[in-house]
Amino acid sequence: MRRAPLAAASFSRHTRPMRIALIHALRHSPPPIEAAFARLWPEAALMNLLDDSLSADLARDGAITPAMTERFLALSRYALGTGADAILFTCSAFGPCIEACAGALAPLPVLKPNEAMIAEAARAGRRIGLLASFAPTLESMPAEFPLGTTIVPVLAEGALAALDAGDAAAHDRLAAEAARELTDCDAIALAQFSLARAAPLVAAATGRPVLTTPDSAVRALRARLGA
Repeated sequence: MRRAPLAAASFSRHTRPMRIALIHALRHSPPPIEAAFARLWPEAALMNLLDDSLSADLARDGAITPAMTERFLALSRYALGTGADAILFTCSAFGPCIEACAGALAPLPVLKPNEAMIAEAARAGRRIGLLASFAPTLESMPAEFPLGTTIVPVLAEGALAALDAGDAAAHDRLAAEAARELTDCDAIALAQFSLARAAPLVAAATGRPVLTTPDSAVRALRARLGA
């Protein structure tokens, strides 16, 4: 007797690992999020999509354009076509583009890189230090925090350039030095996935709790999918 195609498809979907599409606009983002999944949800099957020209174009243009949103939509639709169970974007400077993708692909879970960390930060206190290595993030991200939260934004000047040049130690040192301006905050939120590697030095330099986007995102995504 032939097996019903629908039953076979259902069996396959429920027995395979959850596929999570990771969409990146910075080439340094994959390692920290992959490390977070390895620690917190090793059973997930990851697939990576990278278009680092998006971050270059945003830095050049100084604002999100309709063309950028269309590029995000194209990436998210491609991810959906691979059978992704959820999409996690990893660049926090493109909030409006990600919101457009979430609306277009509903009810598929589509997460901003920072939304889970913002929720954790809001529970940590009312004065949050926001440390970024990509300047446009400091223009878009503070508005995403709940009303009543005081955001103290600081740019780690030169940190991203150091990472681009392959000097990870200098990146971490510059992040920790910049974070010293945030010692009066209840907690420090690291805005970029690539900043997660500097979390131990930032914590040591400030004595404050440090939240990273990769760990927060994986915890939230796993809970949302019930895995």
